[in-house]
This record gives sequence, structure tokens and C-alpha cells, in this order.
Amino acid sequence: MEQFRIIRIRNNIKESTEDVVAEEVPFTIIVKGEELVTLLCSPSELADLTKGFLFTSGLIKKSGDIKKIVLDKERWVANVEISGWKKENLTFKRLYTSGCGKGTIFYNANDIAYRRKITSDFRIEAARINALMLDFRKKSRIFLETGGVHSAGVADGKSILVFREDIGRHNAVDKVIGRMLSDNVSFKDKVLLSSGRISSEVLLKARKCAFPVVISKSAPTSQAVRLSKEMGITLVCFARGNRMNVYSSEERIVL
Repeated sequence: MEQFRIIRIRNNIKESTEDVVAEEVPFTIIVKGEELVTLLCSPSELADLTKGFLFTSGLIKKSGDIKKIVLDKERWVANVEISGWKKENLTFKRLYTSGCGKGTIFYNANDIAYRRKITSDFRIEAARINALMLDFRKKSRIFLETGGVHSAGVADGKSILVFREDIGRHNAVDKVIGRMLSDNVSFKDKVLLSSGRISSEVLLKARKCAFPVVISKSAPTSQAVRLSKEMGITLVCFARGNRMNVYSSEERIVL
């Protein structure tokens, strides 16, 4: 976070004061000397972001595919070594997302395989969702101070295991996924939590991890709802207070 001198106007009265704002940096991921992408992000948990982005973009299949990540925080660069990496691996299309700033994901024809329906016996009580989302909001320290970031988390149905914040909702999701990969924890009986809008890109990230449930305090897009039904993901949005909207696979939500 950074502080800036500002002019604040309240009730038509002007005053000089300090304001705290969220930091933003351009972060470039380089693989074997080739610049892959530059992400606009918050300057924290960058190794998690790198690993999560590479995984959800389909550029690695598991954490062990990454041999080394070297972070240069002066230039905001990650130099990454990936086992068996060849330039020909980039037979992907680059998609600029609907995220904050200029989000990017990669996709190719093989992504259709990730649309197979998830089959999971995972269940979670609606009351537990309410409790998780209350705890989720309390953890948003940077948001509470600046109002300028999104949050993401992973829960096991009882408590939040991983929590991250970032100026971009996609980055926050990639950061928690990257942390889970590093900890070698399965996603298949976990819940993905988000503060941001759930769009098709977020659903595709969730599907690559095989999350059975995705929960947000915000709204979904029409394509996200369609994909959640197609993929068998339970999509819960507007999870605030004691209410929520369940858009798909409602059998996983227990009253």
C-alpha cells in the first residue's frame, strides 16, 4: 500500500489529508528467455501468482513441472524454468479477459477436455457458506484499508485454508491456486471463494483444478452460468449475510 496527499471534500468543505491506495506493478513472466505475458497485479505472493497462472493457462500440468522460479523485484520479472519446455509449447491463443486492468489467459483446442462434467460427492451446508463468507470478508485487510483489491480463498468446507488479495480478481484466484499447488493439496474436495464477478474465465480456472463448488459475494455472467451447468460445478453467487443464489448443481448445498 502507498500513501498519497489528497484533497478530500465532505459536506462542501475541502481539507488536505493522506489516503492509502493499493499498489500496482507490471509483472512479466519469462520462460526460457521468452517473454510470455505481463500481468498488472499487486506486488505480493508473486511466486504463487506465477505458478497458478501457468497451471490455469494449461502451460504446466503439475507443480513439479516447474524447476525454478527466480523473482527480480527490482524489474518485477519472474524467470521460470519448466521441464521439457519448448517454444512449440505455445500453440495457444492469447485471450484478453474481462478482468480488472488487462487480464490474460491462454487457451487451445485441448481445453475442451476440461469441460467434462465434474462428479463429486462433496456437500456443504448453506449455514457454513454464510460463516465462511463472513470470515472471508474479515480477512480482506488491504480491501478494508483501500477498497482497491479483490480477494480469493480456498476452503475445505469448514475453514479457509488459503487467502490472497490482488488488484485483479483473476490474479487473486491464480495466487490461491498456486499456493495449493505448492502445498500439494487436492482441489477435489475444496471450495473456491471469490470477492469478484464470476465470469467464464474464472469458471475455466476452477474446472482445471476440479473444484466442485465456486462461491462469490458478487454476480455471475451468463456464460459462467452456462459453463457451470455444463461442467457440473456448483456456482453460488451473491453470498452475503444469510442469502445466496445457487445457479447450478444445487444438490451439493445442504440446508
